[in-house]
Amino acid sequence: MGMVQKRKKMHYGDTHLQRRWRVRNRRRDLDQIDDDLRTRSGELINQNVDLDKPGFAQFYCVHCAKYFIDDTAMQAHFRTKVHKRRLKALETEPYSIEESERAAGKGSFQKAKKRVMETQPTKDEVIAGKRIKVEEKAEAMAEEPSTSKATPRKKPEKMET
Repeated sequence: MGMVQKRKKMHYGDTHLQRRWRVRNRRRDLDQIDDDLRTRSGELINQNVDLDKPGFAQFYCVHCAKYFIDDTAMQAHFRTKVHKRRLKALETEPYSIEESERAAGKGSFQKAKKRVMETQPTKDEVIAGKRIKVEEKAEAMAEEPSTSKATPRKKPEKMET
């Protein structure tokens, strides 16, 4: 009878390997993507041919900062949960330097603004003139100072038996 085999730890000091795996799938941050949406979304959709990128850089999702091999793969991506989550995350205004200063006490709190996000137009629609719009949501309930006071709750009356 032998002893129970113990698993050997092979890579004890493999921090260089951990770093490589951690940054392998790194994508652009939300504030970088927001800057792209505001300034150069049309340029990113209509890129020049680059043989080193997937699909020769012709099929690019601006919201996810990702290249695809063809139009069907990109249209399938638009229906996925990953893309919809990214659109939802981009609906709120990104964290800014002004907001960090307000959090540090140099100003008053302002709630992050919500925006309307739509999936990017196809190449044909961009050629026709359609662009990605980044616009604020119209709030249903505008903040108004309330002049009426809340009515005090009535105490329940005792029932006679």
